[in-house]
Amino acid sequence: MTIDSSPVKFTPIRPGQPVPDIRTISGGRPVFRAELPDGRIAWLVSGYESVRQMVIDQRFSRALAVAPGRAQPGFEMSAAGSISGTDPPEHTRLRKLVASAFTVRRVEALRPRVASIVSQLIDAMAGRPQPADLVASFSLPLPAQVICEMLGVPAADTDQFHAWSDSIIGDWQRDAGEIMTAVAELYGYFGTLIAIKRAQPADDLMSALIAARDEADRLTEHELTAMCCALLIAGHETTANHINLSLLLLLDHPGQVATLRADPELIPGAVEELLRCTRLGGLPPARVATEDVRLGGVTIPAGELVIPLYSTANRDRSVFIDPDRLDITRDAAGHLAFGAGVHHCLGAQLARLELQEAFRGLIGRLPGLRLAVPADDLEFKPGMAIHSLRELPVRWDES
Repeated sequence: MTIDSSPVKFTPIRPGQPVPDIRTISGGRPVFRAELPDGRIAWLVSGYESVRQMVIDQRFSRALAVAPGRAQPGFEMSAAGSISGTDPPEHTRLRKLVASAFTVRRVEALRPRVASIVSQLIDAMAGRPQPADLVASFSLPLPAQVICEMLGVPAADTDQFHAWSDSIIGDWQRDAGEIMTAVAELYGYFGTLIAIKRAQPADDLMSALIAARDEADRLTEHELTAMCCALLIAGHETTANHINLSLLLLLDHPGQVATLRADPELIPGAVEELLRCTRLGGLPPARVATEDVRLGGVTIPAGELVIPLYSTANRDRSVFIDPDRLDITRDAAGHLAFGAGVHHCLGAQLARLELQEAFRGLIGRLPGLRLAVPADDLEFKPGMAIHSLRELPVRWDES
């Protein structure tokens, strides 16, 4: 394939649309050029091995993808200078400041607290008339409360920062002014909180980051604020959507739900399979080639945009047998839902724990859990880079 071949038209799937066959779109190529909805031309990487190779190869730069002067859609407008928009060594320095809070051991120590929050939320739902809106009653407050407690953010402010998050996590349709206004307001919010924490430090991650800034000069004031914003948004937004979309997928496979209910020990493995299968929608963060790179049988020229398609890679039939089939007993541990390389999701272990405890509670305590409306009637928020439900009405059998 030559670099001047015509790019194919590519539009990320939107809620309610059929999932396109990427093999047909790409002509069976693991790496191909495409025209995105906003007119940008990018190389899309779809094969499992090619995606993995690309995201661990530091010749593909995140910092260049969000550099000033480059067209940036939606949430990418706020990535420059943040942990998600830097390369080593800057990225390594920032990641080390928070990595200790997200180790397997530290996260596992949070399990009793997460399980307690799950129980409290389900108790509250069960005490109110059915149907319940799972978004407002469970899937959003669970990760929001966990990350708020870790950071030291008042959980009472969830509605406010989630509104900002909704604007920031916008797709190519979202107005740039709306996104940047939300970013400025969220930065202002954290500026106030940081001032309070400076005067009254506590045993939380924000206080630790402030100490790293003030006592060791290990990050700038902008980096401090950007880190807090990134952790807050990433710490609740994707997990809440994974709970919602994974539950929809599970409820469409009642036999799998029955298997999980009969054997809760399968839940950790089931979560990995749900992470592999669930499509959050949108496009993952882009990178830019810093030099000519050979990948998937083609040469990607220096300076061109490259985007890994994790969801497609997770359904690569050369890696996963019958990949479009949900199988909660499958060994899906090699999936790329959290990426790989230096930008492997910092909160992967926390997300896993929250998903495990969420489904342990929902399936274990709410017999006959089901949608209260036809799936086709569910509404998704418009202009979001990831599929985000307005509401998820559910019912269950009274015990």
